[in-house]
Amino acid sequence: MSCTTILVGKNASYDGSTLIARNDDSGANGFTAKKFVVIEPHQQQRKYKTVLSNLEIDLPDNPLKYTAMPNAVKGKGIWAASGINEENIAMTATETITSNPRVLGADPLVEYDEENDIPGGIGEEDIVYIVLPYIHSAREGVERLGMLLEKYGTYEMNGIAFQDVNEIWWLETIGGHHWIAKRVPDDFYVVMPNQFGIDEFDLEDALGKQENHMCSKDLQEFIDLHHLNVSFDGGFNARDIFGSHDDSDHIYNTPRAWIIEKYLNPHTFDHHPEDDDIPWSLKPEKKITIEDVKYVLSSHFQGTDYDPYKNHGDLSKKGMYRPIGINRNDFVSVIQLRPYMPQEFQAIEWIAYASNVFNALVPFYGAINETPDYLSNTTAEVSTDNFYWSSRLIAAMADASYRHSAIHIERYQRNVMSKGHQILFEYDQLLQKEKDSTKQMILKHEANQKIADMLKKETSKTLSLVLNELSHSMKNAFARSDA
Repeated sequence: MSCTTILVGKNASYDGSTLIARNDDSGANGFTAKKFVVIEPHQQQRKYKTVLSNLEIDLPDNPLKYTAMPNAVKGKGIWAASGINEENIAMTATETITSNPRVLGADPLVEYDEENDIPGGIGEEDIVYIVLPYIHSAREGVERLGMLLEKYGTYEMNGIAFQDVNEIWWLETIGGHHWIAKRVPDDFYVVMPNQFGIDEFDLEDALGKQENHMCSKDLQEFIDLHHLNVSFDGGFNARDIFGSHDDSDHIYNTPRAWIIEKYLNPHTFDHHPEDDDIPWSLKPEKKITIEDVKYVLSSHFQGTDYDPYKNHGDLSKKGMYRPIGINRNDFVSVIQLRPYMPQEFQAIEWIAYASNVFNALVPFYGAINETPDYLSNTTAEVSTDNFYWSSRLIAAMADASYRHSAIHIERYQRNVMSKGHQILFEYDQLLQKEKDSTKQMILKHEANQKIADMLKKETSKTLSLVLNELSHSMKNAFARSDA
């Protein structure tokens, strides 16, 4: 899956929260309906079988309850994608990444051999489902997934984020069985398009104390045996060693990292969209807000010559690069773990469906027993009774009437986020006064439903407005009114 990820350390965020966020995008010419659900321990399989690779995995007993963003239509597996477990440990998976032929030749991907009935490895379809219910810290997430990769292998290259209230870790797979992981510095943010991202990496720490780095136990031997390090001075740049260096990266990947870092570091960032050495992490020039995260993950290169909606001046570079906010965004999740709140209502998951340019990001309490029907009732049938299909309809119509509908989208996004913040603040106060855990759960569900009701009202209003704008631009329009 094509995606874009941003990770924000606790000292880089506006309120001291750790933030992990990812656009989940469908592949070319595809759209995947998603839904927001809670998976209870009794719903978690103990013997799990993958759909795409025909692999069977025994899962531990005593799984934790967790939220997830699975596919709404059965057929290709669960694809749980993003969520928070009941201990406020979160993850998002995966960012499809790239590699090079030397790495893939040294440790081939573990692909399903259907002809000889030999299972493949694990992949994006499986990772959240087989990891998130069993971990109690971000570091534990790295350790569990690392173990699974070494045991079963993978058939694709992926990047995965793990989060707790104190730390964020980012893991990247290397070939079929190897991996590295790095802790996001607390005062930095990380940007990941669809390519191998980690640059600076302390291999000595990873093979020793593991304070800020982890990796496969045999990674040094693997690199030496296959002559993977291309540095003259013995330095270790993971992207140079394990990453891709293709012309297509300059159209598809590096411009996305460039536009985000250009926005968050406007005075100190000095790179070109096609540079291969755009930093994996930077310290932002100001603290990063939820609104900043939504804005950069909705980017279509506005304010540059590359904007596909540009309609004046030099249009020769219009649409030159792959936008972050693309038609194929399935959903975006921004997970916020707030250190200043009690654990029972510390976790907030901000969600939007469909193309980020036109959707609205809305918050919900985590550590819950149920999700509002408006976000969980998605099916294959197009319906304005759910947020997914309403968002898809708004996006398609607003894109087709962009000049006239842009103001409606701007107001929609602002209204939903403003009212979302307002309702959260209201219920945060109520929750802090209530000490009974059962009543706290009732309040969280009440808040989430109130937010969903607000969202449905604002979404319906915006759908009507953009439909009206697009109707006025129909080809069979005629200026004269009927007498």
